[in-house]
Amino acid sequence: MELIFLFKGLVIGFAMAVPIGPIGVMCIRKTLAEGHSRGLIIGLGAASADALYGGIAAFGLTFISDVIASQHVWLRLIGGGLLLFLGIRTFRARRKDPVVPYDNKGLLGSYISSFLLALTNPVTIFAFVAVFAAFGLGHKLSLLSAGILVVGVFAGSCLWFLTIGYVATLFRKKLDAGGLRWVNRISGVLIILSGIAAFVSLI
Repeated sequence: MELIFLFKGLVIGFAMAVPIGPIGVMCIRKTLAEGHSRGLIIGLGAASADALYGGIAAFGLTFISDVIASQHVWLRLIGGGLLLFLGIRTFRARRKDPVVPYDNKGLLGSYISSFLLALTNPVTIFAFVAVFAAFGLGHKLSLLSAGILVVGVFAGSCLWFLTIGYVATLFRKKLDAGGLRWVNRISGVLIILSGIAAFVSLI
């Protein structure tokens, strides 16, 4: 019976992660520029945030969701500023040979930055509430069922980022330095536009 909650969580987590937003762009760009592990860590950060918001919705923690909703302006401002910073840094990134292996330094920083960036979108928690209701999960769940559901959400989100990371890996070795420069520029512009959109949404 509990496997049903795991499956539903898997589907929900995958579906919630599918829209290619700034974190998806960052995942693809990191994979192309620095390898699959770098892109995956971005996805893990976003999946962790999805699991946290999914947990708040699944366990019915209305107090926390109300606090998040009340601070949505500050969260949008922080998220928009972080996106602008990351976008500019990505746009100005130095060209690197995509076939040169990278060490694991900085993985924790990439994880934390993507996790915090994903948390700055307070709409996510309400999206989870709506999707849970659509899947017939609107009623109060037991602690075990809610926990399994959250694990499924995390696994589903990770599965999506593994998928786009794998696809990006297929193109990685075909990129020369010039192609990678354009990847950085296009990714930077898309992330900057996402930051501007976050600010505009406050108007």
